[in-house]
Amino acid sequence: MKEIKTDILEGDSKEILKTLADNSIDLIVTSPPYADRRKQTYGGVSPERYVEWFLPISKELLRVLKPDGTFILNIKEKAENGERNTYVIELILALRKQGWLWTEEFIWHKKNSYPGKWPNRFRDAWERLLQFNKTKKFNMYQDEVKVPVGDWASGRLKNLSETDKVRDNSKNGSGFGKNISNWVGKETVYPNNVLHLSTECNNKNHSAAFPDALPEWFIKLFTKEYDTVLDPFAGSGTTLRVAKNLYRNSIGIEIMPEYIDIIKRQIQKREILLFESNTEYEAIKSK
Repeated sequence: MKEIKTDILEGDSKEILKTLADNSIDLIVTSPPYADRRKQTYGGVSPERYVEWFLPISKELLRVLKPDGTFILNIKEKAENGERNTYVIELILALRKQGWLWTEEFIWHKKNSYPGKWPNRFRDAWERLLQFNKTKKFNMYQDEVKVPVGDWASGRLKNLSETDKVRDNSKNGSGFGKNISNWVGKETVYPNNVLHLSTECNNKNHSAAFPDALPEWFIKLFTKEYDTVLDPFAGSGTTLRVAKNLYRNSIGIEIMPEYIDIIKRQIQKREILLFESNTEYEAIKSK
């Protein structure tokens, strides 16, 4: 088995990224500090300055990502003074001008979101997962994230007309016809673009850690074993740890020394467990 490499780099992403080679990364999965968030650790970036702050970083990400690679950005706008801030929308437009293709948008539905109410809105229970690419032709391994079809298919089929059961395209050419071969009679089907995942309750000693299942889903979808995954805002190291579990190389950049220590401990713990598992397997195999 080939060696899996995990590089943990301490410093400012804008500067550290300059040391990485062109076209060397298969997948970027990251969640940068949101506007006006994590002021105690990262200083906070105002909504008015967010695009200006992020573009030098995304310029380097564009350079290091392979032409067939993917960039997944977990980000969420905030509400203030009675309305939603537009900095995420402005960032999307700016990234497109920078050369990125805004290929898809996934939604992370937080299944365990706390209830809440404000005078003019309800509590957020979702976050954006924006997909950007350098080209329209990128690696995507859809079969790796198939889900069980469930019992809904048989019920749904009862409501289809005979025409719907055989047509692949709509009569008016809109492309919304039903091709039931995609899901009828199969045990697994392709998922939609909404991820129903619970948030991390213990926060992994970090103020905004996302669940392991989030980077895991994208790593399976956009990479294969021994590809390289980058998280330029590594935080507690969730992306790096999951990448190692899935036999991907990874690079994490983190500016906070205390989080660097957390990442190293978690990676070391994973290496010990992996060694013990392999040793046990070889012992059983040799009997």
